[in-house]
Amino acid sequence: MAPARRALAPAVRRLLDSHLHVWERDEHPQPWIDPVQMSAIDRDFPPGAAVAELAAHGVDGCVVVQCVNESSETVDLLATAGTLAPVRGVVGWLDLTADVPAQIRSLRASPGGDLLVGVRHVTFVEPDARWLARDDVRRGLAATGDAGLTFDLLIAHHQLPMAAEVARDLPGTRFVLDHAGKVPLRSTEPATWARDLADLARCPNVTMKVSGLVTEDDWSSWSTPRLRPVIEHALATFGPHRLLFGSDWPVVELAGGYGPWLEAYLDLTDDLSADERAAIDGGNAIRTYGLA
Repeated sequence: MAPARRALAPAVRRLLDSHLHVWERDEHPQPWIDPVQMSAIDRDFPPGAAVAELAAHGVDGCVVVQCVNESSETVDLLATAGTLAPVRGVVGWLDLTADVPAQIRSLRASPGGDLLVGVRHVTFVEPDARWLARDDVRRGLAATGDAGLTFDLLIAHHQLPMAAEVARDLPGTRFVLDHAGKVPLRSTEPATWARDLADLARCPNVTMKVSGLVTEDDWSSWSTPRLRPVIEHALATFGPHRLLFGSDWPVVELAGGYGPWLEAYLDLTDDLSADERAAIDGGNAIRTYGLA
């Protein structure tokens, strides 16, 4: 069973959540939410709710990440983020196959545009499994790196080799792997994931978020012991200075919520040195995203 809820992070551990979402569906529909299977998140999660959630768990700040592949959501996220003290940065969306420099200039000139720290495209839903490796997309990724922005990799675990190929070809672009590459925790044979993650970790321009793990497992019966091998492998491959804590709130509500995941994360990293914990807790996010 998931661990009992802990209300606050220990005072000695200052946390910065590198992966949090907000949405209000009248403005930006979220068609990926299945109202039957995902009833726990089949509602709005406005910015005020996110701020309250962070405060309830003693988390100092966050990076807000896009949900849908549309530019208007990013414009609204930036404008809202500029009014919320806990938001340290926004990972938005732009069309990687179009004029990327022009899109970045436009976003940076918009309200809250100084908070744009990265770009993400929901890649695993693309019909072309090798979409990320297309020449036009690679040009967009290179331009993203040239502009000083990161690119968040939201891919399925079987796309890890493609991500490694692209990261090696674009050493000037910094990549952040979301959710440990969607580790197949419901599978009895994660050896392929482990091998492919290790290969991706050999790319020095890639970091990884310790996020989204509980929703890749059984939502009602995940456990800290089942997550431990994932954390141990991430530490062995990426090392503590290339891992970022993230909640994936409110998606994490599908598997019990922020509190149980935070409890598990704190337990899983408790044996690290103070310096290593501080790096994963927030220092790596500050460095990776260039947060103020």
